[in-house]
Parts: sequence; structure tokens; C-alpha cells
Amino acid sequence: MSNRKPYVREMKRTWWSEHPFYRFYMVREATVLPLILFTLFLTAGLGSLVMGEAAWNGWMSFMANPVVIAINIVALAGSLFHAQTFFSMMPQVMPIKLKGKKVDKTLIVLAQWAAVAAISLIVLILV
Repeated sequence: MSNRKPYVREMKRTWWSEHPFYRFYMVREATVLPLILFTLFLTAGLGSLVMGEAAWNGWMSFMANPVVIAINIVALAGSLFHAQTFFSMMPQVMPIKLKGKKVDKTLIVLAQWAAVAAISLIVLILV
């Protein structure tokens, strides 16, 4: 057995802030935090819907709070940012070929956004 101590490189808490790629990655991953709150608010709303009209009205007044509205707006922005980065990655991860030719990357991204818009429109019409 050797008496040598292995080299352990020091890792600071802010290691990610020194490189733009890692900063962007951490911001992208941090978009989940407001989405967690949005999901909890929505789950509480479903629970209050089951409990009756008084609980539902209480939840509706809670959702009208400016802080909750701000959290929901940040969650929407984070969700759209996350979707945009995912959609822009998609042509690189899974290139699509039609008749032996690669489909243009912007066309793939625009098709994904068109699908999001169509599904949102259908949900808006149904609700």
C-alpha cells in the first residue's frame, strides 16, 4: 500500500459561472423551479375543485395574487425558453431526410412550433 495521497482537484460552487456554455446550461435547467411552483398551484386547484365551491373560490382568490401571477408568467417564459432550446437542438440530434435530402433545420424547428400552436389552438377551442 502506498503512502501517497491522490490528487483531488478543488471544485468551487460557482464552477459553472466561468464558462458561457455552462452558464447557459444552468439557466436552462433552472427554468424548472418556477414550473414546480406552477404545478403545485395547479394541483392545489384540483384539490380545491374536489372540496367544493368555497375551497374553489379561495383558490381562485389565491391565484389572483400578484406574486402568484408573476410566478406563473415566469413559469410560462421558462417553459417557452426550454421549448425553444429543445426545438433548436432537435435537428442536430435527429436529422430528418426526405427523398435522400436533409430537411432544413429551420423548417424542422418551425414545424415543431406550428405543432405547438395547433395543439394550443385546439385546447383553447375545447376549453
